[in-house]
Amino acid sequence: MEKIRILLVDDDRQNSEFLRKFLEVEGYEVTYAENGRKGLEAFSAAKPDLVLLDVNMPVMNGFELARKIREQDRDVLIFFLTDRTEKADRLKGFDLKGNDYIPKPFYPEELIAKIKERFEHRQASSPSRIIIGQTVFDSNLSTIEYAGTVQHLSARQSDILAILARHIGQTVERSYLLEHVWGNDSYANSLALNVQITYIRKLLEPDTTISIVSLKKRGYRLEVM
Repeated sequence: MEKIRILLVDDDRQNSEFLRKFLEVEGYEVTYAENGRKGLEAFSAAKPDLVLLDVNMPVMNGFELARKIREQDRDVLIFFLTDRTEKADRLKGFDLKGNDYIPKPFYPEELIAKIKERFEHRQASSPSRIIIGQTVFDSNLSTIEYAGTVQHLSARQSDILAILARHIGQTVERSYLLEHVWGNDSYANSLALNVQITYIRKLLEPDTTISIVSLKKRGYRLEVM
């Protein structure tokens, strides 16, 4: 099952690094940003499932960042992690469609419990079979089936296609694919990505309703007619 992606935005680097390591040990994929402006940039690139936001931050505070995130995405979960515990602040956080408001200091185990509770249903019901055009993609078996013919993908090809399929019609940055499939964006891995995309296109070729569009120096977009 694909890891849950978390964006942590907090100007307290030391505590954030501790929390990040704690979350990663629990199996979550964590991206860190040190202020609201960088957090907004990271949100667009990382496409997280959950955003953990401090409120008091330089450049752009957590409330303003939450507002901008909600303009882009109504479904992503937002947890405020803050020492601003006044009633007015809590109400503002929920008015901005925050999903939880956790006062600092808190126990990391408490946060983990809240995250698991939020994602328990999604993880239990997350399908491995995805319909793309007229093709059935099974991410667990790393297979695609079209017109009764089953073809097998490599693990990396399956990972790449799973990411593209999750963002049909949206551009997925090269850096995002490289980080999530290979772990870094080295030149060698960048070349390998080009090769794997070529293989995936070839495998999907029989289904003419599907195309993978290349955006020069940016990334790829999976389109379905």
